[in-house]
Amino acid sequence: MVKKTKEVPDTAAALATELRVVFARLKRRLREQANTDDFTGPQFAVLRHLYLDGPATVTALAKAEGVRPQSMGATVAALEAAGFVRGSPDPADGRQTILSLTETCLQMIKAGQAAREDWLARAVQTNLTLAEQEQLAAGVELLKRIVDS
Repeated sequence: MVKKTKEVPDTAAALATELRVVFARLKRRLREQANTDDFTGPQFAVLRHLYLDGPATVTALAKAEGVRPQSMGATVAALEAAGFVRGSPDPADGRQTILSLTETCLQMIKAGQAAREDWLARAVQTNLTLAEQEQLAAGVELLKRIVDS
C-alpha cells in the first residue's frame, strides 16, 4: 500500500493502489493464457532473462536473480533436460558455459506472447465500446509517461 505523505494526495495514493491491484490481476490473466504454469518461478526467471538479455553463464544468471550459483545450476539443469536451454563453451574462457534458449523454447515463448496478445485484443474488443477503446488508448499513453519518468 502507498503511504500517504504530504507530497502524495489521497486521490493519487488511492489510484496508485488501484493500479497496482489491477495490473497484478492483468498479469495473472495474461500468464494464464501463455501456459507458463509448467515452470517454477526460478525457471521462468531464467527463461525471461535469457530471452530479454541474451546468452549468459550460470554465474551471471545467479547474480542477476540473487541466488547461489549452485541453486542456479540446478534450475538450469532442469531447463536443459527439458530441452529449453542449451550450453556451449565460452570462446573467451573454456571453463565457462554460455547458456542460450533453444529454438523450441523461442517458438514456445513467441506462441505464448501471441496467445496473450490475442486474448487481450479479444477482451478489449468484446468488453469495450469504440469510445472506451479510445479512452484506454489515451490511458496507455499516460501510463507510458509514468513509466518513462
